[in-house]
Amino acid sequence: LQPDAVAGLTVGLTAVPQALAYAEVAGLPLQYGLYSSFMGCFVYCFLGTAKDVTLGPTAIMSLLVSSYAFHEPVYAILLAFLSGCIQLAMGLLHLGFLLDFISYPVIKGFTSAASITISFNQVKNILGLRGIPRQFFLQVYETLRRIGETRAGDAVLGLACLAVLAGLRAMKSRLPRAARAEPLAARVSYLIVWTSTTARNALVVLFAGLVAYSFQVMGSQPLTLTGSIPQGLPAFRLPRFSMAVPNGTVPFRSMVEDMGVGLAVVPLMGLLETVAIAKAFASQNDYRIDPNQELLALGFANVLGSFVSSYPITGSFGRTAVNAQSGVCTPAGGLITGALVLLSLAYLTSLFYYIPKAALAAVIISAVVPMFDAGIFRTLWRVKRLDLVPLCVTFLLCFWEVQYGIVAGVLVSGILLLYSIARPPIKVSEGDVLLVQLGSSLHFPAIECLRDAVCTRALAASPPRSVILDCCHISSIDYTVVVGLAELLQELRKHGLSLAFCSLQDPVLQVLLSADLEGFQHFPSREEAERCGGAEPGGGGTAPFTSTIESSLLPA
Repeated sequence: LQPDAVAGLTVGLTAVPQALAYAEVAGLPLQYGLYSSFMGCFVYCFLGTAKDVTLGPTAIMSLLVSSYAFHEPVYAILLAFLSGCIQLAMGLLHLGFLLDFISYPVIKGFTSAASITISFNQVKNILGLRGIPRQFFLQVYETLRRIGETRAGDAVLGLACLAVLAGLRAMKSRLPRAARAEPLAARVSYLIVWTSTTARNALVVLFAGLVAYSFQVMGSQPLTLTGSIPQGLPAFRLPRFSMAVPNGTVPFRSMVEDMGVGLAVVPLMGLLETVAIAKAFASQNDYRIDPNQELLALGFANVLGSFVSSYPITGSFGRTAVNAQSGVCTPAGGLITGALVLLSLAYLTSLFYYIPKAALAAVIISAVVPMFDAGIFRTLWRVKRLDLVPLCVTFLLCFWEVQYGIVAGVLVSGILLLYSIARPPIKVSEGDVLLVQLGSSLHFPAIECLRDAVCTRALAASPPRSVILDCCHISSIDYTVVVGLAELLQELRKHGLSLAFCSLQDPVLQVLLSADLEGFQHFPSREEAERCGGAEPGGGGTAPFTSTIESSLLPA
């Protein structure tokens, strides 16, 4: 109970200022960040499978919400409800495996681009500029064009907050752990420093708020403040399935059409973040997670969250790391975090008026800068350069529109995957017969490639040689492959050559035997096939393999 309470309190001190900051990223009033920060803590306590994970608003999800909710709370809440329903359905149908089709380069390209996009989106608040568009390229242009309008107070405070946050982060990474044998004063000093560095977001926001309040008392305010935030807990009610506009009502169907591909991207990216974080911390702490159970937990959190005006939430890497480093033992730590957020909504919102926007911008930038992984480009260049293609496609297109970058990256990864299936490595060894070995399994897109390779090499040899096909890597085949092999057997027979199979696995052998291929012959091992094939004088000029099986697949 004690370590869970300490961890929950520590995460809560991080969650409250981040919630206010991430609502700004999502383009929503700041109270919606707090509305989104407590339901996930309660739900995950009962349904989650990882003790360290905390659910709530994140930088990535807030960026997606800004793209698909059009800065309208009604759209954002409905998006949370529909995303939760989709995640619940995926969990019940055990569709968590779909995440396996999102490759690591795509994820890294997206998170690195999001880091730059989110960081630059906060530069306007650091500089105190207003009226800057949200589209990335227009944002860069307008910020640089209007940089002369920078408010000195906001810029000084924002840069100071960034420096303090960076210093506290560096201090925490180098903080040696205090041993029990050390004097009490040393352990108390360690606790003070550790608490200050862990709750650095709350400390920076608190001191920035005190500075702003001091200026307000003195009668001058050089800082841009957050402003009024409605006090009290959100009403528990169903999300609205239509939205009133000045000239009518936007019906549910039109709202869904407006969200478009977001109804696929948001649930998948939410699940991806949660499962990736859970797996990372589970492997560090030697326990296992259930991806489908994580889907159900996330789905319930989003559905129930939408009843309290939450926008879509997911696992937070930063808060999960704080949770783990605080020594959390069970998911019950989330109860303390959720309770702290509720207390903030009930009693502290009047104090949030004095929080400078520059301080919240510094919190966001400090949180997302580590997401940019410059080393991934060098690593992929060393390991497999072809993986740079989906990485770069995703990275570049995400600056245009996030959804285009993700979809394009997944498509490029899929094309590369399909190409490797359609063009498997084929090793050909020459002797009395040609020994052909596939370096991977055989699927129907690859059968034409195999036929061309076998026929070309067998007929180009002098004299033409019969062929042994080593099938040790082939675990299953489909009907298209069977038809292609039948055509290959027939084509070789026209030239007086034979094709023998060796090292067939039982499922493949049963399929080929049931297909009644004309000229089909198989051997248990490659050595036996080579002995039988090489026994004929002249190598491959005549057919060294015999069979009495007639074909029912091809006309004579």
